[in-house]
Amino acid sequence: MDFLNAIIALSNFALLPAIAYGSQLALGALGVTMIYGILRFSNFAHGDTMAFGTMCVILITWYMQSLGIDFGPLPTALLALPFGILCCIAFLLLVDRAVYRFYRAQKANPVILMIVSMGVMFILHGLVRLILGPGDQRFDDGSRFVMTAREFKQWTGFSEGLAVKTSHGITILTAIAVVAALLWFLNKTRTGKSMRAYSDNEDLALLSGVSPDRVVAITWIIVAALATIAGTLYGLDKSYKPFTYFSLLLPIFASAIVGGLGNPLGVIAGGFVIAFSEIFVTYAWKKVLGYILPEYLKPEGLVQLLSTDYKFAVSFLILLAVLLLRPTGLFGENRS
Repeated sequence: MDFLNAIIALSNFALLPAIAYGSQLALGALGVTMIYGILRFSNFAHGDTMAFGTMCVILITWYMQSLGIDFGPLPTALLALPFGILCCIAFLLLVDRAVYRFYRAQKANPVILMIVSMGVMFILHGLVRLILGPGDQRFDDGSRFVMTAREFKQWTGFSEGLAVKTSHGITILTAIAVVAALLWFLNKTRTGKSMRAYSDNEDLALLSGVSPDRVVAITWIIVAALATIAGTLYGLDKSYKPFTYFSLLLPIFASAIVGGLGNPLGVIAGGFVIAFSEIFVTYAWKKVLGYILPEYLKPEGLVQLLSTDYKFAVSFLILLAVLLLRPTGLFGENRS
């Protein structure tokens, strides 16, 4: 019984949050790896793109709520999400036409495009803060829990309760659906195969009749959708604060690099590696160990390796180790 209570406590405060957080990182990292694999530069504006897309969802959610529109027990943001995606798509296509296309025509070095993306990042960051402000914005209406800890205790008789947040369930189910749809699109459709061919060999793809402008446009459309979905899911799970999305750039890039840039399945795995590492290293193990250890060995302290304030340091250390030991990523192709 004590062992099962330990598993429930671990699931409640570590496993379920890690799965949800890993899903959010995976969706964000997929956008980064698509830009890198197809447009061939590291997009440092991706975190603030997530913030911009989520801001659009929040504004539309507030408008729907003012009209009395809701989604029952589910967040109204899910109804606003398609409109937020369309707004983000329009903005990214505009930015590409106004900024990135010039540098592509000049055959600019990827480092130049990376620096340009940093300029776009600062513009987006300032724009979002100007419209919504720098503070927390909550937009998570609807039912907070699918199942509360009290209900779980009543049903099972365990002393430890398992609470399943609605945001966790939505995140996991949405991530599965989005990843499945993306992989199907890339592997089964003619457009997806054209994008993969363009990524593998641009010159050969052009000789085969692949339109580069169409590939670029579709890439930005997919990236906008992934960024808005990932940002909205993160905001529903935690809260929305523009600077938080800027900070998320580190674990997102760490997920992409750990998994192997250009490898979608590897990037998804990388997202979960980073998420589980961050949460398990900063988790206070006192309650779990209290259930499974003998009385004389039960810890008095929190048994926490790092404070939650340093969770991004975990991402940095993992990223550093992977870059030093296996630069192609854990699931990338090693050509050495």
